[in-house]
Amino acid sequence: MIKPSKLKAGDTVATVSLSWGGPGTFPHRYQAGKEQLEQTFGVKVVEMQHTLKSAEWLYKNPRARAEDFMAAILDPSIKAIISTIGGDDSVRILPFLDLDVIHSNPKIFLGYSDTTATHFALYKAGLISFYGPSIMAGFGENGGIMPYMGHSVRKTLFENEKIGVVPRNADGWTTHHLDWSVPDNQYIKRTLQLPTGPVLLQGAGRATGHLLGGCIEVLEMLKATPYWPTAEQWEGAILFIETSEDMPPLNHFKYWIRNYGAQGILHSINGILFGRPGGNIPFEQIGKYDEALLQVIRDEFGLFDLPILSQMDFGHSDPIFIIPYGLQAEINCDDHSFSILENAVV
Repeated sequence: MIKPSKLKAGDTVATVSLSWGGPGTFPHRYQAGKEQLEQTFGVKVVEMQHTLKSAEWLYKNPRARAEDFMAAILDPSIKAIISTIGGDDSVRILPFLDLDVIHSNPKIFLGYSDTTATHFALYKAGLISFYGPSIMAGFGENGGIMPYMGHSVRKTLFENEKIGVVPRNADGWTTHHLDWSVPDNQYIKRTLQLPTGPVLLQGAGRATGHLLGGCIEVLEMLKATPYWPTAEQWEGAILFIETSEDMPPLNHFKYWIRNYGAQGILHSINGILFGRPGGNIPFEQIGKYDEALLQVIRDEFGLFDLPILSQMDFGHSDPIFIIPYGLQAEINCDDHSFSILENAVV
């Protein structure tokens, strides 16, 4: 797997709308994310040709979305590409991506949720990419970027030393939503819950493996496509999964996990990271997803020893840390910690 070059102050970062047209719908939210990214990290943010188009236009033009991505890949002045926001149909851009060109022009690509689809294309192309904040969800955080996320961005993308232990989030977390259609809400900080996690569901000792996964609803769209990893690529992996703000029903969640068992993936991986469920799920309901995960993995497939760390800070709660695809990582069941054992950038 090819690692991209690290970012530094003064570099140019391009934003792309690969799915939903969030910037055209809530321009003030996009602008807040752009400005907070620039001010915090000293980079220059530019838009690609169609980044700010309306949601309707982008929906009708998946090829144009892909062309924006490819243009950013080919532009030597652009050092990183960040997704503006998620959505639900970035899988439609995949036929228009040139994996050979992407392979030959490695650079940082960052985003989460529906951006999972593009991450899998980069994985197929042999590149490290980064599951983490988008411009509007993360960098556009109400009242400023959260320190925990900011630390992860700097450690992962601006430094070329081993990332090491991912610190516990001591500041608290939130899924509290403030309506983006009300511009004044941008200045109101969201309510935080007390810190929780990681929670060890099962396992002992230490488990290592390369990181592979994403938003579980988007992974369903990728199964049986040319972008789905081979059995060999799943072998020895640490699977990271999280649910979107759509709050999928527990029975659907179990169906999806059962498919990983039916494919043999659960039997070949070395561990699982499960992000805190997204959406306004009551706190007491969060554990229901943990119970469903254990029901399938432990009770149905008999995998009593597969290490599982749950309620982790990535995905659809905030703040989040960045997960680099393909890097070697470690689950330490003894102290309930997670480490990334390599540098992510060079």
